[in-house]
Amino acid sequence: MNGTPVRLTPLTARLLVRLIAADGEAVTARQLYRDVWQQTVELPHQELRNRNEVQKRILELRRAFDLAGPGHGARIIRTGQLPSGRGIQSTYQLDLAEEELDSTEFTCLVGDALRAAPASAVRLLAEALRLWRGRPLTEVHDEEFASAPVRRLARLRQTALRELVDGHIALGRHDLALPVAEQTVRERPDDVEAAAVLTRLNARLRERHGGELLRHTLRGLRVDVVVVRGDLFDQEDANLVVGFSDTFDTFPDDVVISRESVQGQLVDRLFGGRHKLLDVHLRRGLGRFTPLGTESVRTKRRGRRVRYPVGTVVAVPAGRRRVFALAYSRLGNDLRARSGPADLRLSLERLWPSVALHGLFKPVAIPLIGTGLSRIVELDRTQLVLLIVETFTQSLRQDPAVSPELRVVIRADDLERTDLSAVEAFLRGVDERGPAAPPATVP
Repeated sequence: MNGTPVRLTPLTARLLVRLIAADGEAVTARQLYRDVWQQTVELPHQELRNRNEVQKRILELRRAFDLAGPGHGARIIRTGQLPSGRGIQSTYQLDLAEEELDSTEFTCLVGDALRAAPASAVRLLAEALRLWRGRPLTEVHDEEFASAPVRRLARLRQTALRELVDGHIALGRHDLALPVAEQTVRERPDDVEAAAVLTRLNARLRERHGGELLRHTLRGLRVDVVVVRGDLFDQEDANLVVGFSDTFDTFPDDVVISRESVQGQLVDRLFGGRHKLLDVHLRRGLGRFTPLGTESVRTKRRGRRVRYPVGTVVAVPAGRRRVFALAYSRLGNDLRARSGPADLRLSLERLWPSVALHGLFKPVAIPLIGTGLSRIVELDRTQLVLLIVETFTQSLRQDPAVSPELRVVIRADDLERTDLSAVEAFLRGVDERGPAAPPATVP
């Protein structure tokens, strides 16, 4: 009572459930005795004794309700009289407000949801289903007097589950609709309509996720970390991160820049093969940085000669999104790019503030940088992913609005050498420790 459990004797508890099953209707003392005490034979002169037994249990119930306040018992359990061929019979009726009885509140919430718009309906249905704690009227579930209300409540629950699925779908939350649809099919394996809804939901989610391999929402931040299999340039809804050397070369001549590299594909796929157009944007962005120096023609015969610090980031506009050109390697005069874990960490730590400033709060997609011609051999694929994810989550401590989603794009041939379970374990640890704790496996 008032949140405190009240112990009732078994017969009294059964009597209360019988009154609940009456769904607000008055029940005679005679009928109560037959149903609760399961009387099968009525002996002569037994009626008065039976009525007294019922009255004793009613008194016990009223005293229990009075624990919530004086007079509650008499208000909740009302006594009436019913004329009959055998004289006036005493009746008892449970009179509870909507919020005082779970089954009544459940019914009202579902009814309100059926008349509400999807967002309100989802809230009301979720609230209603939280009231469901196993089979209704468990103590008398198989009794004849309970069969009608039990069937009604069970049907209403199926309606609530179905409507909840429809509500989530209407709101575009197929991920929330899926577990409800799965629960419905488990409970009703012969329901053809429910099975069809589940099939459509699974197909929709597969289509939506595409090559998605891992998704983790960082607790309390509304930021998703996602790993997908595929092509960086297919991430059309996201800003892109593309690795460069410290000279920011762009011409894919297969000597300084390979046409198959991410830089080479950037020129071809986003700038129509016009590397000079990309140069214009890079020069404009690099004007804010002080070069480290300039190589001579004698020492560096091919490519650009002006060098910028490792960790330099230029936000290049590309339609309605940005390409973040990130210098994380040094291009030697022998035209070999070299980088290491410390260079990559520094570059990533400088990348995320630039994404926060220039990224228009869009998702940001980044390839597995360090696996190509920069040859960061000290780190395996898993450690590279962890370093990207770790520096991103650390950046959220300074600015939780860096990006709504970090998307690490892994090529199919790198996937078999990447342990995504370690990445998922790290992200779970981030939720527990906070976004600043580094993984032990990354130098």
